Amino acid sequence: MSTSNFPGGAIVRHAAVWIAAIVVIIVMPYVFTSSSSVSMMSQMGVFIVFALSYNMLLGEAGMLSFGHAVYFGLGGFLTLHAIRAVNDDVWSFPLELMPLVGGLGGLAFGVIFGSVSTRRAGVTFAMITLGIGAMVEASANMFTNFFGGESGVSGNRVTEVTLLPFSYGPQIEVYYLIGAWTIVAALLMFLLTKTPLGRMANAVRDNPERAQFVGYSTTIARFIQFALSGFFAGIAGGLFAILFEIMTAPNVGLIQSGAVLLMTFIGGLGVFFGPIIGAVLVTYMQIALSGFSEGWILYFGLLFVLMVMYVPNGIAGVIVSHFAPWQAGLAHRFAVPYLLAIVPALLALAGLVTMIEMGYHLSLAYDPSRPIELFGMEITATSVAAWVVAVALFAAGLVALRWVAGRIRQRWGEVNQAMDAQRAKQ
Repeated sequence: MSTSNFPGGAIVRHAAVWIAAIVVIIVMPYVFTSSSSVSMMSQMGVFIVFALSYNMLLGEAGMLSFGHAVYFGLGGFLTLHAIRAVNDDVWSFPLELMPLVGGLGGLAFGVIFGSVSTRRAGVTFAMITLGIGAMVEASANMFTNFFGGESGVSGNRVTEVTLLPFSYGPQIEVYYLIGAWTIVAALLMFLLTKTPLGRMANAVRDNPERAQFVGYSTTIARFIQFALSGFFAGIAGGLFAILFEIMTAPNVGLIQSGAVLLMTFIGGLGVFFGPIIGAVLVTYMQIALSGFSEGWILYFGLLFVLMVMYVPNGIAGVIVSHFAPWQAGLAHRFAVPYLLAIVPALLALAGLVTMIEMGYHLSLAYDPSRPIELFGMEITATSVAAWVVAVALFAAGLVALRWVAGRIRQRWGEVNQAMDAQRAKQ
């Protein structure tokens, strides 16, 4: 793999970033020491690989897939069957390399399904992947020998065949195994973006007609990218199987495919570190919100809608957009309007959360008149005053946000003019 795309300074910067990532993975369990925190960080590692594999499709090659969980789930099922075979002394294969079984399974099914779906692009491709996802999810309830029926397939990751002197029973050992695979898989996917294949995938995404005109087959480029994406999704599925020791039909279903789309889009399409941010944020919110509210799925839906409407480039896109002002020494001009936006945003959020939680309490609670605890206060959902205050907070926050948004747009205009003037002087 050529490194001609990496100037000397860029190599040093990239190496520093990857070394810092390794250090963070090593240190995190010493900062967040509880077993629940270690388990959450392990899940984040799994979904970072999964989200990055999906970004290979949508972010790098412009292929919107609604069935990416197929390769994640099938890779996980194959990994569990392989672990069970080792425990039954059918074959011998170290646990540390078991994610490769999932990866090769994801690659195999990526080749099979990709040979059909990548012949079309755009909406047609998306509908084909949706159909494949629904077909595989339905098959999970039919082929019980492989998928295990409603109870799924379970296994025991503690085997006698390992490369290192670890049993992988303790959660911390599994965390470091997942962390190592996360770094390896992420690094390989990053390097892939710098290869001719990665550049060709970008060309097919941006202008497929021009790519065809210069002699490249857009179908072959999409097919190879699709198959490799399935490989890394299968690795993520294998890590998931090792972590939870069980795989069920929903792991290949549309909900799982929607979750990875959510992670990738919220984090930021096309920016390599975007899906990493999205996977960490969505995993944390999913675990935290599910324990906080019965309406956590509604919060996810609202977040996704708001991101699509107002931040289509995702969190990473917002970060990248500030690089140029930062390098020009103009980033400080955003400090005041951004600080002004915090208060109305919190007011609007408090009002919205209060309305949602009171609504769920009224519809689901056995005794709706019983107060609920929210923001350190007891709130009665049947009280008209509580609803008036919640609506007022939400409305006041939105009005103030609209005013602050105008100030932010004005400041962006001034910063862009200042940067244009700097370029003109150069």
